Amino acid sequence: MRAIPIPVDVTKLQITCVKAPKPRLVSKDTGEIKRDKDGNVMYELTLLFEDESSRMELVKVSTTPEPQINVGDEVVPVGLLGYVWEAGGRWGISYRAQTFIPAGAGRTAAGQ
Repeated sequence: MRAIPIPVDVTKLQITCVKAPKPRLVSKDTGEIKRDKDGNVMYELTLLFEDESSRMELVKVSTTPEPQINVGDEVVPVGLLGYVWEAGGRWGISYRAQTFIPAGAGRTAAGQ
């Protein structure tokens, strides 16, 4: 399956960090850290997405370099893309953002 990036519109979402960034692992068994195509360490953080109807979902988002985000910070992911994946009869969506800005900095930058 070819990974086609799907842009995610976050303009109507409230997004809160619930788990601080940590290096993403290729394998828990070996402890190998995942790197992007340029060799940079990939970081993973867990965010709580809440929509206008108060529906909530926990979403893990990868990024590089390490974002300066703390638990409880409200953020806006810039350039958030979803990628559908399939492996061993299972499938899901992985997410990656270019960077994050504080929610108070304005939601218009999220569409860039």
